[in-house]
Amino acid sequence: MSAAARSGPPPPPTPGLSAELAVRVPQLLAAMRSVGSGLELHSTLERICEAAATLTDARYAGIGVVDEDGDALADFVFHGVDAGTARRIGRFPDGHKGLLGALIRESEPVRLADVTEDPRSWGFPEHHPRMRGFLGVPIRVSGEVFGNLYLGEKRGGDPFNDSDVNMVRVLATEAGIAIGNARLYEAAKQRERWIDGSVAVTTALLSGGDAEDALQVVAERARRLSGSAAGIVLLPAAEGGMEIVAVSSEQPSDQLGRVVAPDSEIVAQLLDGRPVFVADAATDPRMLSALARAYGPIMALPLQSGGRVLGALVTPRARGERPFTEDERTLAIQFASQAALALMMAEAQRDRERLAVYEDRDRIARDLHDLVIQRLFATGMLLESAQRGSLVPEVRRGVGNAVDELDVTIQEIRTAIFALQQGPAEAPSGLRTRVLREINMAAVPLGFQPGHRFVGAVDTTVGDLTGKNLVAALREALSNAFRHAAAARIEVAVDATAILPDGRPGVRLTVADDGVGIPAGGRRSGLKNLKRRAESLGGDSWYGPGIGADGGGTTVVWQAPH
Repeated sequence: MSAAARSGPPPPPTPGLSAELAVRVPQLLAAMRSVGSGLELHSTLERICEAAATLTDARYAGIGVVDEDGDALADFVFHGVDAGTARRIGRFPDGHKGLLGALIRESEPVRLADVTEDPRSWGFPEHHPRMRGFLGVPIRVSGEVFGNLYLGEKRGGDPFNDSDVNMVRVLATEAGIAIGNARLYEAAKQRERWIDGSVAVTTALLSGGDAEDALQVVAERARRLSGSAAGIVLLPAAEGGMEIVAVSSEQPSDQLGRVVAPDSEIVAQLLDGRPVFVADAATDPRMLSALARAYGPIMALPLQSGGRVLGALVTPRARGERPFTEDERTLAIQFASQAALALMMAEAQRDRERLAVYEDRDRIARDLHDLVIQRLFATGMLLESAQRGSLVPEVRRGVGNAVDELDVTIQEIRTAIFALQQGPAEAPSGLRTRVLREINMAAVPLGFQPGHRFVGAVDTTVGDLTGKNLVAALREALSNAFRHAAAARIEVAVDATAILPDGRPGVRLTVADDGVGIPAGGRRSGLKNLKRRAESLGGDSWYGPGIGADGGGTTVVWQAPH
């Protein structure tokens, strides 16, 4: 409404309309235009509040959005209360009691001259502005109650009159149409975001990169899309239950590597392929750990494809946050199914790559055995023949030393052949052996054998969880060296006698190379993953100069408590 319309004389009465209606109808039309001027849902609700307050000359206005069950408020939008006062009031009404709760159940307009005298009123919370006059009108969208529009304290202290009720009812009808359009727009945008997230997850899983990085993408996307406090990916654990393998959270988390016990009812349902929805983790008896009970609403979705459960995706919201809507649940289930399909495809792709590596290792082992060792044997026999035919002592000793070196070389090649032919299931469980296995496996693509050194009782001192993460960190560091360093020499050290900065005993892994180093502005995803893994155990990770000339190359250090 223009400034002239607000400050100029009222228009002449229209035949059939009272003078008051002649003034207020243009105001109503302006309010209706304002209400329908946008598509974003929250801003639409704010415009409705402001338009209703202006139309009725009310100091305060609010909209309570009814939840899916129709018996409480899922959201509350207000006008006329400043941000500081809103913070002091604290939590907004939930509609379970008082006059606002009665309005949800009655769904009819309510007008009161003094709200404090109504028997349904429970009074106002501390710091709430005092008000007497009250008007509440339901807002319907497609015939169903979406929420209620509340108006309080008419300026000048007058009560709300019949004209106010009629105007607000017309405005509420227009508001219902605007809200319906905004909800359709919001649903379309939400579906678009979830589809984009599914595409990003599929791309990450099938890009051929590190599987743990891809699972981290799943956790991060799920957290952001669902508006949750965290995104957690779990995979079935070897000893039963499910292990947390990826965590996305705004706050540092120590959940990585934890195993949820198989006797958990929720784990059993997830492994059976059934989603689990928790309204409030703090009060749900299925929550076995204090960590889970620290959250509010939770979605736990199986990652399943083709009848096979690959893992689970959990998205918990903070305490006091609204529950997940039916649309959000449906979109999240579709996202989890797409992520599971991408996981299966990525697993098949890695199996093909692993098979190609094993075939290549078998070929290398056969070539070493059938060609290299035979030639070394032949060379050794020639040298022994030459040694017997020589009369010079120095020559005989020199040839004898060369024959001994050949014997040592043959033994080392046989050891390498055994390592090449050893399958993953045949590897013993000791940490030292697992580290050697990773080094031997890396030697194939590298084209040379990295050096190694152990300090302290590695097998007996380092715990299972730390050992598992150390091996994964070693695999990541060797993979980075192979893909990016162009190194000719790599040295691996595992020190089980390390002392961490806070004085705790720990284990320190060092992987140093003489390659090209880390270029400025280069990708750091692998290094960030190492640091995140260490911090989840209470440790740390960093990098520095390598073992090449003048500090060339890179040294990666990873450490954690025993």
